[in-house]
Amino acid sequence: QVTCTEVVEAYVERIREVNPLLNAVVKDRFEEALQEARQVDKLLAEGPGDDSLEEKFPLLGVPITVKEAFSLHGMPNTSGLVNRRNVIATSDATVVSRLKQAGAIPLGVTNCSELCMWYESSNRVYGRTNNPYDLQRIVGGSSGGEGSVLAAACSVIGVGSDIGGSIRMPAFFNGVFGHKPTTGLVPNDGQFPNAQGVRTTFLCTGPMCRYAEDLEPMLRVMAGPAVSKLKLDEKVSLEKIKFYCMDHDGGSVFVSPVDKEILEAQRKVVEHLEGELGVQVRRVAIHKMKYSFQIWSAMMSSKDSDGQEAQLFTDLLGDHGKPVWPLWELMKWLVGMSSHTLPAIALGLTEKVMKLNPGGNAKLVSMGESLREELEALLGPDGVLLYPPHPTVAPRHHSPICRPFNFAYTAIFNVLGLPVTQCPLGLGSEGLPLGVQLVAAPYNDHLTLAVARYLEKAFGGWVSPGKF
Repeated sequence: QVTCTEVVEAYVERIREVNPLLNAVVKDRFEEALQEARQVDKLLAEGPGDDSLEEKFPLLGVPITVKEAFSLHGMPNTSGLVNRRNVIATSDATVVSRLKQAGAIPLGVTNCSELCMWYESSNRVYGRTNNPYDLQRIVGGSSGGEGSVLAAACSVIGVGSDIGGSIRMPAFFNGVFGHKPTTGLVPNDGQFPNAQGVRTTFLCTGPMCRYAEDLEPMLRVMAGPAVSKLKLDEKVSLEKIKFYCMDHDGGSVFVSPVDKEILEAQRKVVEHLEGELGVQVRRVAIHKMKYSFQIWSAMMSSKDSDGQEAQLFTDLLGDHGKPVWPLWELMKWLVGMSSHTLPAIALGLTEKVMKLNPGGNAKLVSMGESLREELEALLGPDGVLLYPPHPTVAPRHHSPICRPFNFAYTAIFNVLGLPVTQCPLGLGSEGLPLGVQLVAAPYNDHLTLAVARYLEKAFGGWVSPGKF
């Protein structure tokens, strides 16, 4: 009914209209995108009238945005690091290349936190990104620009990456869908910083979008041949899923208590599943989840099976130059002289402290492995766990620095390697998105995707942030 050119023009116009308020798209490629859209229209006009084009180009003409940490040819690739501000990508990351080959049209790249290691998307290269539901609120990190741009209807689908919740926190705070696939399913190459050592098994690249039905076709394209490891063609009978629910982590001293509204939203999901599907949702209390932050930290800094040390964050901050001294950077920051953000400096300091207790870290790594076994045994081939995505709705700007460990609610599933879909559940009393994490055992991504599609119908999914 509409041409690809009309679609791309509409999204370009939308970005031009709202991006001055959001600061989500940090570099656009509108001219190239419109040129590619005209080529799509030409192809459709001349092409065969059968389904062959759809098979060859499943995302033909679909406008997408890409997290700036990924290489997109001709676009900057700084990851918010000042001494990379002149870096321009000369190739495409593997997932970006696969999406382009499937026919998708990139509109530009979106903001992230410095080196993708904080849950507010703000840096000294591009500044801060704002939440479409309340400009005084954060968009989450590190794929925060993606969350913001999708929620504001400036893009159809987007590429994110997640080592501690970097897809799921922005999806939650901005009321869209995000999926952290089973570990190792989607290639991570072509992003900066890329994971090394043990972290290669924790970093996941995945899809973000406004509508649950778009997650699966995106995941198929992004995973490429590895998609055969999943059961995406299997019909899921929701009545046969074993549902489990956990209200909070058990009361970690590092993490805020879960907001009543988030607990209430999850309770409504439980009531709906039991009332409409006739299933029983079993409440569980997994004791080790209380140590989520400590387990994630210890596993992130552990050696891999070859004995290779995890890469130091302070080395990454130096980006092939001299490693950064966090205490010195803190002194510079206090007088406005540092080119780094306070969260990045704080993370560098935390890293130094973590190295002082190797014995305690080894115990936590062992606890993480035993937690993985416990959860995999619980979930099995047909289980889905409901779990809060974060203790609070989207916080105000700067406030995460006072609650630095709240990301533990998402981070724990990275080190456990489990697939998780973040699902929106409407807006709370302050007009901010609510949501729930859906967790399954490895390679059971099809279960969480099916439940997300069901909950979207039941609870309305993405809600337009309305007029700006």
